Amino acid sequence: MESPANSEGIPIVFLHGLGVDASCWDPVIEALPEFESVGIDLPGHGKAPLVGPVPTVADFAAYVMNEVTQRGLSHMILVGTSLGGLVAQHIAATTPDRVDRLVLVDTVATYPEVVRQQWRDRAATARSIGMESIVAPTLDTWFTAEAREAQLPVVAYVADKVRAMNPEGYAQACEVLESADTHALLASITAPTLVICGTNDLPPFLAAVPEFEAGIAQTEVVWLAGKHGVSLEAAPLFAATLRNALQA
Repeated sequence: MESPANSEGIPIVFLHGLGVDASCWDPVIEALPEFESVGIDLPGHGKAPLVGPVPTVADFAAYVMNEVTQRGLSHMILVGTSLGGLVAQHIAATTPDRVDRLVLVDTVATYPEVVRQQWRDRAATARSIGMESIVAPTLDTWFTAEAREAQLPVVAYVADKVRAMNPEGYAQACEVLESADTHALLASITAPTLVICGTNDLPPFLAAVPEFEAGIAQTEVVWLAGKHGVSLEAAPLFAATLRNALQA
């Protein structure tokens, strides 16, 4: 959905995480009516095509920039969570003239080898037996026990999206995550950057926060109570946090 532009006239572009699509941002966008906002499906997700056969973060970034350009957006506030956060880092570093503000949510610059192997395994699982077995570990990673036990609508939303996703699109995205490393790009990010992370996210995401503080020149950090899907589980709080940062 689109809404009136903010006072600076700079739209927000939202990039989602693995296994869902741009619709995951709808509650946040609806809570920010004063901003022009758009969510973009990453390759292999939602209505976006594959960009294979062996895509990289750079390929995903190129796809997003083509979509942004087609929408006539010359400048943007770029918000990316997890997989979308890696793509956002690449865009902010390689096209700094297009990104006025950057928001990185529950993301990393690269994964440790043990997690890289998990991505290889997850890709193989998607291709060999499909998506059903991936639903439960995704929900466990993204949501607090309270949200899962209460069967919040957002939990069912993620379960349905993961279950229905093209296995090859999921597998290719896993391979992007497995190979990603943006450490060398961080110093090229000139946009003021807000880093948001769930206090109970997994160790690689917690460890990435000080890496971003050290590697990106202008960085502010906000911690929100929650896990990897804090931007979904606590969408109103996330939207308020984003509004406060952008107005400041």
